[in-house]
Amino acid sequence: MKNRTITAALACAAVVSLVSCDPAATDPKPAAPAASGPSAAMPTATPYEETEPAETKAVLNFVGMGLQSAQDRAQAEGFYLLKSHDSAGRDRLQALDRNWKVCSQSVEAGRTVPTDTELDFGAVKLEETCPAADAKAPAPAAGKMPDLVGKSVKAARGALDSGTSVTTTDAAEDRMVLLESNWQVCTQSPAPGAELTGQPVEFTAVKFEESCP
Repeated sequence: MKNRTITAALACAAVVSLVSCDPAATDPKPAAPAASGPSAAMPTATPYEETEPAETKAVLNFVGMGLQSAQDRAQAEGFYLLKSHDSAGRDRLQALDRNWKVCSQSVEAGRTVPTDTELDFGAVKLEETCPAADAKAPAPAAGKMPDLVGKSVKAARGALDSGTSVTTTDAAEDRMVLLESNWQVCTQSPAPGAELTGQPVEFTAVKFEESCP
């Protein structure tokens, strides 16, 4: 019985010795290398694209042409930045270009300019006579009431602050003033040069083909 106990103890000691000496049992496994994610993509520089300068051309003489024909011809020549204004200074819109004719142009005929230059045509209606020079729009009010007599009611209103209260009455009859660009100012209140402090403005007016009373 004693021999069996000693034998069993020796066997257990041998097992413990083998386990403690086994490198596989004692050495930790090497850590797996960290998975490397895809490297951040470096932004690629966009190559600089140089824009070619606009072609240069001599500007034609558009004065005397119908406004629509002038615009079509200008575009055929490569000029696409086009605008127009009322040469009579009445601030009318050129709604139907075929009903207007060119009186002036912002770039004189024969001058060579890039085709991206803006061309501005001054125009009047076909039945009207071109003025010797474009009528100037009234200067915007700068704290003082400008002289607006003879100007179109629309242009007169445009010279005032947008918040100004304006009343216009017919100086000749009891008509309503509907299309303000067709009416000219006969009288005004306040008078020219008066200080503007937000007070209402009053005009009397007649149509342009009429005379002020």
